[in-house]
Amino acid sequence: MTHLALLLLLALLGGCAGFAPQPGPGAEPAGSYRPLTLPFIAMGDTQEHLATGYPMHDNDSAVDAYVEVAQRPPEQTLFGRRLLEWALLGHPDMPFLHLGDVMDLSCRVEAERLSKIFRAAPQQGAILPGNHDGLMFGIYAYSLLAANLDPDARKWNKACRRGAAPDDDRHKTDNEAFSKRDFIALYLSEHSQTRLAKQGLQPPPKQGRHTVSWRNPDPQAFLSAIESELLDGIGYADSFLAQRLRLPRAPGATRDTIIIGLDTNQAGPLVSTWDTIMGRSPGSMGHIHPDQIRAVEKWVDEAGERGDIVVFAGHHNWRSLGLPSRVFLRAVMQHLDHPLVYLSAHTHRGFWAVHRALDRRPLLELNVSSLSDWPIAYRRISFAYDEVARRLQVRGELMPRGDKPTETYVDLLAAWEKEACAASGVSIEEMRAEDAALVRLQRESRGSLLEWLVESLAPVCETCDIPLYRHAQAYQDELLEVILEVDADLGREAHQLHTLTLPTWCWRQDFTVCVKALLSERADTLAGQVELFRRKAALVALFNDHLDDLTSQRARAYMTCRAVQAAKADFDATPEDSNNDRGEEKRRAEQFFRIDASVGMD
Repeated sequence: MTHLALLLLLALLGGCAGFAPQPGPGAEPAGSYRPLTLPFIAMGDTQEHLATGYPMHDNDSAVDAYVEVAQRPPEQTLFGRRLLEWALLGHPDMPFLHLGDVMDLSCRVEAERLSKIFRAAPQQGAILPGNHDGLMFGIYAYSLLAANLDPDARKWNKACRRGAAPDDDRHKTDNEAFSKRDFIALYLSEHSQTRLAKQGLQPPPKQGRHTVSWRNPDPQAFLSAIESELLDGIGYADSFLAQRLRLPRAPGATRDTIIIGLDTNQAGPLVSTWDTIMGRSPGSMGHIHPDQIRAVEKWVDEAGERGDIVVFAGHHNWRSLGLPSRVFLRAVMQHLDHPLVYLSAHTHRGFWAVHRALDRRPLLELNVSSLSDWPIAYRRISFAYDEVARRLQVRGELMPRGDKPTETYVDLLAAWEKEACAASGVSIEEMRAEDAALVRLQRESRGSLLEWLVESLAPVCETCDIPLYRHAQAYQDELLEVILEVDADLGREAHQLHTLTLPTWCWRQDFTVCVKALLSERADTLAGQVELFRRKAALVALFNDHLDDLTSQRARAYMTCRAVQAAKADFDATPEDSNNDRGEEKRRAEQFFRIDASVGMD
């Protein structure tokens, strides 16, 4: 059985387990809290996805029928990154913390698309690595077996070649896959090109082992220090990026609040192999190695000596960290003489939880939900402290919000509609109908699990990949249908799609004529399927790149709205036992709608 087939079987078996909510914080005791920080925004799991590369069984839509989010609605692929942009532009005076998984497949083009958004952000911010930020689909590091079978990650690289024509060298290089080292190197380079270059932060070399130990001489800077180790070759996933963040003080605050941003994805060959043997996806569990623990320990000790408050943050939720990593972290937390808080993402669910294992002191966790799957939300967070009771309060407002705090999924959707949909100039009912119809079409075009297993286990043959290309083409068709709806909804001036130079095989036709003609074509042979898929994928890639250049408020609002509506429609169409415990009642059981909570010393 293949690696993915094993993971699929385990996912199906895991779906049979009952839901048991985590213990959460109790009712808030009376207290005298003084604000420590001004608010910042925190989000996670953007999961920008490249859908136009070489089709793979790993994310074939047939899998999505049984393991949700293997393939998201087409609106998410085309517009999903605009949710991140909307959150950043909506709070220009607040720093941001992205808790990881900015990418999905982990391709260079995904990183490039997200980089445009982060560069245009009006505020300072930081990104923590997620398991999808440098591992293929968030689950494939170089296991020992994979390294022998595919030493150059050719499969991963082919999946990242965004459907370009065979003679398009610019999009068909040998470096389209984006490894953990690539992610860290780009992140450091992007920061070094800002004013931080003057503070001594330099871009790392393109190859070779490289260590970064940097401190920002500006005592008021948000990103105040970095410790990083970049590794090449088979051990690239053992690389790490740890960051020290200083939150802006609230007026009258007498101490700093520091976030230790951890890299919970040190999933190198030994970790990957062991997790696979144990039947786990290497990316599903978080791992922090001793070298990173040693690097951040000095920050913790320095903060303790100054009397600062230290908050920990990482991509993986606390229960998804491996036991050794939790033991390491609890040992470091023992150095602090104040209550403990941990911020996380990864689950796509959002919750508050209190953990009491491994230490007498409770650990309060706030998980910030997701920007790719419903409930799509982010948090506006600030901290306050009661010196007498020695309690640390976390205020985590659920965003976006309407005139009153969000208490239901209906409220959350209404807040998105009020902010984004209303500003699009397009009827909300019309967009809602379009998205519901496309989600229904996508789900109906899936194959069967049996078909997928037969294809994935079958020997290479002339006809074996025809169903795979048929499913891949169906998704490209749905993406093209969305583009036609953009044309009809926004109009020529807003989308400017008619200004694009189309491929020669469009014969200088208007883009709508070319798209409709392409949608009507059929192919029976594998060669015909491959050729038709490439043309569709190349056209989708062209349109997708163009969408990134649309900067009008109306276009941004339209794309944001449609991504939200599609995610909600997809969630509503998913059976309760397949939605990864994202149902409203289960989220309520884990206090998703709660705004604030506090934690003490025992």
